[in-house]
Amino acid sequence: MRASRLLSILILLQLRARLTAEYLADEFEVSVRTIYRDIDALSAAGVPVYGDRGPGGGFSLLDGYKTRLTGLNASEAEAMLMIGLPGQAAELGLGAATERARGKLLAALTPEGSALASRITGRFHLDPADWYQAAEPVPCLPALARAVIDSHTVFLVYKSWKGVRERKVDPLGLVQKGAKWYLVGRVDESLRTYRVGSIRKMDVLDQRFERPANFELATYWSQQLQRFEQELRPEVAQITASNEACRRLAELGGYAAQAVAAATDDGQGWREICLPFENSDQGARLLLSLGPEVRVEGPASLRKAMREMAQAVLKNLEDVE
Repeated sequence: MRASRLLSILILLQLRARLTAEYLADEFEVSVRTIYRDIDALSAAGVPVYGDRGPGGGFSLLDGYKTRLTGLNASEAEAMLMIGLPGQAAELGLGAATERARGKLLAALTPEGSALASRITGRFHLDPADWYQAAEPVPCLPALARAVIDSHTVFLVYKSWKGVRERKVDPLGLVQKGAKWYLVGRVDESLRTYRVGSIRKMDVLDQRFERPANFELATYWSQQLQRFEQELRPEVAQITASNEACRRLAELGGYAAQAVAAATDDGQGWREICLPFENSDQGARLLLSLGPEVRVEGPASLRKAMREMAQAVLKNLEDVE
């Protein structure tokens, strides 16, 4: 443990011009006295570290000193792919290891390369949450990520639209979609997808499992998205929409934006669109929200649902009067 801390202190001193004992004590959650002993140990090992007292003081390395001792430990190696995604790394319980691994990589670069990498890190930020959406609490996510990495079976108490279910799952991978996390797991030789935010309780079992040899998480997720889109919106509405309606439709998501992009112009400033929808009730609510900016040619069941819904709205307005 101390050897790892000494190496981390050395890496930090390479990356930053000067660090105080108080800063290092807070960083490694040890006492200031322990930091002074660590600095003495580095000096005894031949590292040219010196300290200045008073305001603006702290520990520094002799100008030009650089070590190539940047080996990664097991947790840092696991966290390598999360470098550049600090928010996701923290949620998965890999935040500290990711930061240490990043520091070691920067220390291995030339001064010019290290400066460039630091500049890029500070100028790009990934925010996966859409507008008006907040990330849902996922307290079990770090333990679940550990089970995925170590191939440990988990026992889940999961709340779905069918009710609360209990499942023993082999966790194969985690996917972040928007602001939500999803678990891809194997249950009785079949693959299932669970929303992590809907897990009410989780226990990591001692039992370990063998991953399917031909399983690729990215490929599986892409196929599931395509299947989900097709099953979610099996119906197609034939509509003619104004430019304003097209703009508003395109903001609903990828499926609607694609339909708008594939539309044909009728020559009068309106566009003919084939818009997928879930069912007559959902389609009627969506298209009625566009008001006179859209005309619906079919199917007949959708037109009927819109007519009945519009009549109900008129009746409610008459009752108020």
